[in-house]
Amino acid sequence: MDHPFRNILLATERTEFDSGAERVALEMARRCNLPLSVVVPVLSNPEFEMAAHRLADRTEQDIAARVDDLRMSANKMGVSVDIHARRGDAPADEIVQEALNCKSDLIVIRRRGRRGFLAKLLVGEMVSRIIDSAPCSVLMVPRACGMWSRGILAAVDESEGSASVASVAAAIAVECGLPLHVLGVASSEASRKGAQRNVSVNADLARALGAEVHEMVRIGRPCDEILATPADVDLIVVGMGNVRSGGTTQKVVERAEKPVLAVRL
Repeated sequence: MDHPFRNILLATERTEFDSGAERVALEMARRCNLPLSVVVPVLSNPEFEMAAHRLADRTEQDIAARVDDLRMSANKMGVSVDIHARRGDAPADEIVQEALNCKSDLIVIRRRGRRGFLAKLLVGEMVSRIIDSAPCSVLMVPRACGMWSRGILAAVDESEGSASVASVAAAIAVECGLPLHVLGVASSEASRKGAQRNVSVNADLARALGAEVHEMVRIGRPCDEILATPADVDLIVVGMGNVRSGGTTQKVVERAEKPVLAVRL
């Protein structure tokens, strides 16, 4: 089956914190023979540029150098890139607008960085705005991570959106030739059977798409059980909840040391 994403957008500032996101986005594009769009958000405003034009000129030169360096890295991998620098006083809005312009179905971003731009904890104001506003799924990659190579975990629940999570996770597993673990979390032993039924439904969907599936049901808090992933899992797939609400998606993104894909439901 085809890879679930065809129009990938990498959002990067070319800092050390972006290295994981860049590595994964370039490798995804190379493996799947896809073009890669890149947006470099630049914090700017007309008043700043008028009052400090020399500093603004140096900023432009620095951006150009970073863009050229990224293009060279992509060329060495045989990946076609279309890189745009977007200037504005709200970088999150610029990233989302670029995703809309490119008709992206996946945004790849870093998990956290220095204070500023794509900073704070990943689910701080900056990135929470991206996830809340993005027209597509969002993949968040810690800087030390690379492309997954061992296994995929799909966290499902009783919601209708779990079918999308299972389908996307299955497509990635099949594309990469990796096993898929479908996980359901029950709040108590009394609700285990219901969780198992839900897992089985989504596991059957994934198997129908060609994935090698392992079913898992655990009892506890969803976030804790999702994060207690097997050692052979290096990508977590969840539904895109409202990250401002303090729900499971926010907690997983905030604490995971592995890439987390939040699927737009």
